[in-house]
Amino acid sequence: MESMLNKLKSTVTKVKADVASAVMGNPVTREYEVGRHIASSGPGLCWRIYSGVKNSTKQEVAVFVFEKRLIDKYQKFEKDQIVDSLKKGVQQLTRLRHPRLLTVQHPLEESRDCLAFCTEPVFASLANVLGQHENLPYPLPSELSEYKLYDVETKYGLLQISEGLAFLHNGVKMVHGNLCPENIIVNKSGSWKIMGFDFSISSTNPSDQEPTYSCKEWDPNMSSLCLPNPEYLAPEYILSVSCETASDMYSLGVVMHAVFSEGKPVFQVNKQDIFKSFSRQLDQLSRLKPGVLTKIPEEVREHVKMLLSVTPNVRPDADQMTKVPFFDDVGAMTLQYFDSLFQRDNLQKSQFYKGLPKVLPKLPKRVVVHRILPALSSEFVNPDMVPFVLPNVLLIAEECTKEEYVRLIMPDLGPVFKQQEPVQILLIFLQKMDLLLTKTPAEDIRNSVLPMVYRALEAPSIQIQELCLNIIPSFANLIDYPSMKNSLVPRIKSACLQTSSLAVRVNSLVCLGKILEYLDKWFVIDEILPFLLQIPSREPAVLMGILGIYKCTFSHKKLGIPKEHLAGKTIPHLVSLSIDNNLNLNQFNSFMAVIRDMLSRMEAEHKTKLEQLHAMQEQQRSLNISNPLSQSEETKSTPSPGNQIDGLFGGNSTSAGQNGKENGSSVPAPQPSRVSLTLEEKQRLAKEQEQAAKLRTQQPLTPNVMKAAASTPQAKDLTSSLMNSMTSLSLSSGPRQGGAVSTGFPSVAPMGGVGTMGTMSNGFGSGMGFPPAGMNMGMRPSGPGAPVYGGLATTTSTPNFSALAQTQSSKPPDMSALDSLFTPQKPKVTLNQMTPVPTPAPSPWLNQFGSQQPAQAAALPMGTAHAGFGMQANPFFSPQNFSQATAAPMAAPPINPGALRQSASANNDLKDLFG
Repeated sequence: MESMLNKLKSTVTKVKADVASAVMGNPVTREYEVGRHIASSGPGLCWRIYSGVKNSTKQEVAVFVFEKRLIDKYQKFEKDQIVDSLKKGVQQLTRLRHPRLLTVQHPLEESRDCLAFCTEPVFASLANVLGQHENLPYPLPSELSEYKLYDVETKYGLLQISEGLAFLHNGVKMVHGNLCPENIIVNKSGSWKIMGFDFSISSTNPSDQEPTYSCKEWDPNMSSLCLPNPEYLAPEYILSVSCETASDMYSLGVVMHAVFSEGKPVFQVNKQDIFKSFSRQLDQLSRLKPGVLTKIPEEVREHVKMLLSVTPNVRPDADQMTKVPFFDDVGAMTLQYFDSLFQRDNLQKSQFYKGLPKVLPKLPKRVVVHRILPALSSEFVNPDMVPFVLPNVLLIAEECTKEEYVRLIMPDLGPVFKQQEPVQILLIFLQKMDLLLTKTPAEDIRNSVLPMVYRALEAPSIQIQELCLNIIPSFANLIDYPSMKNSLVPRIKSACLQTSSLAVRVNSLVCLGKILEYLDKWFVIDEILPFLLQIPSREPAVLMGILGIYKCTFSHKKLGIPKEHLAGKTIPHLVSLSIDNNLNLNQFNSFMAVIRDMLSRMEAEHKTKLEQLHAMQEQQRSLNISNPLSQSEETKSTPSPGNQIDGLFGGNSTSAGQNGKENGSSVPAPQPSRVSLTLEEKQRLAKEQEQAAKLRTQQPLTPNVMKAAASTPQAKDLTSSLMNSMTSLSLSSGPRQGGAVSTGFPSVAPMGGVGTMGTMSNGFGSGMGFPPAGMNMGMRPSGPGAPVYGGLATTTSTPNFSALAQTQSSKPPDMSALDSLFTPQKPKVTLNQMTPVPTPAPSPWLNQFGSQQPAQAAALPMGTAHAGFGMQANPFFSPQNFSQATAAPMAAPPINPGALRQSASANNDLKDLFG
């Protein structure tokens, strides 16, 4: 690799040194910068051709240089003859101006070492193209070594030479005298130009109709650089020392033979004995064999044979050759028309450009790029012609590589992007937007192409807006995301909201729907979906466009709409739109189908989430919650705190029972399918797990068991303790046996209109688990003169507790039926466990707080318990109706202070019981 780089470096250095030495001191170098050696031309290919650039205008040129050191081997007079001949040819070329002649841009300059002049940009001479590589750099330029002439180039090139000869013969009255491939130049655009007027002969009587030309006798002793190429000379030039315009036509015939025969002339000439050689050639021409012209196309073979005729009068003239049917090729005629465009008016040009797209595919790419494209680009300065030229330029761009497009086409298109008139320019660009975005560099897209699209969206013409909206989806994948997000989408939204055209509004919605896949999910949710709520019109087409955007967003695998957005905004909006009176049945069905799909997915997602949360909680409970104590059947049937937490997360007793989960069972729940949780849901779940952990770490609540005072056979007064735990509630203790208990109810007004409530349970009926024998626990007192409670109430109501006291003195009461009244948050301590050992005549209220060993209680069916307990079940119960007893039938015994302190937990239980 390094050796190749060194070789390349040495080659470049050598070429640069050669160029510097070639033109050193020549005045041409003051105005032009000389580049690399590209070709050679002229007699014996003595002119070296370099690429060049004019310093002032940066215009591209070709610099022709003749180095005098090439003729150092000659004598001085011979050197002078050669230099004078070359000077004559350049000076004659400088004076002549014609499209078929090489254009001189800087006249000949002579220095001590060289001759130099500048012309239009040149590719190579025809001799170089046909394989003559003398005086060329080594290695050959790749573009020259790979160059092959196409048929259309050959036809049009020969036609151009014929036209150039017609100009010389008819216009200037001049014979070229040395028409050969060395003096035919192929310029940068592919046109063939005539040069090398070193041996040209002007008419001696230019004013006469029949010009006469005098030529010099052939001198074999002169240098070959001072003589024409004998292989392309007419026989009469050598044999009869005469020439005329027909002599150039003979030379044209030989050139045509060489072009079709890989650069070989008709005859090889022995320059040492040229007269004998020409005499033999004359005989051969008189009896020209058919095999000599086999490589020439058949349609022009007869004309070439006439050009090679020995008799000059038989040869066609230049004008006749231009009309040969061989040149009536569509490609050649197209190229010829381009060369004469400056003579046409706009109407003729427009008609030609309209038909050009049919011809371009038939032409070789090199011809199109180097010949037709420059002519088309030159028309961009004429705004009226741009709509006719631009489609052809873009058609050529499709066949170019990206590098060719950037180098040859993009510089000329830059100013056209900014033209707003005529309006067809914008339409043409929009139709070829995919091509522009594919081959235009990113910087030029941002600076030229996309601003043109933005102008189209903001254009006053509705047709342009519609076309732009229809075309945008076709190249949306080529637009970078920031430009689409910040520039394109806002303009589409603005066009939809501000337009008064229904077509533009509908196309805006359709365009947005088609480019959704190129947008980000959250950008669509934050920018596109809220925009739909702002659309004012309610035409069916608009509503269906809105539905389409919702549907595309909802169903697209990359986008999607979160269930929160579905529930809060999307579905309500669609429901409101679906009942619009402008919709027909099919459109309404479309709305409902989308709404049902959204509801189904929202339900499925949220249900899956809840199932996952429930399963996670059950799994945590099964792993972390374990109770070492055996649980009774009552505990199993009673809701536990864990069940209440389940209720908090959406569980219920039915589903828990179906899954086999009761009171912290260790059977793991089946794992539901995973769904992704949002950050807010994960935070809420963490808080709930932390709360559950706190509940698990709490110590179980155990009641403080209070022993009954053995030394106080009489009932204990709870008035002071009840006053501390209950608001406006006092209850005085009654006699232990047989006495009536005063409730302390104040007088109440009769309840007019209220029927007898004898059937209402006051909380002490047999349904609550108390023995019914000997007890009358209804609202009516047992005594014959007792007032009715619950019907037409009297001023005093005194419930009878005597039966209760008698029953309790004989047998401990079974109070397990009251277990269900305690909330599940408290430890499971049954009322039977709280019942004291029977002592002589204790108070019925104190019996509830006696100390005895807890016992297992049978599970109470939840359906058998009454709805209330005690006076709370009475609809007329009010704690304010209780007052402290002012007197007691029997004197209360002294209260044990220790027992009162021990009753604090019982007070808390009462507080929990009554709320």
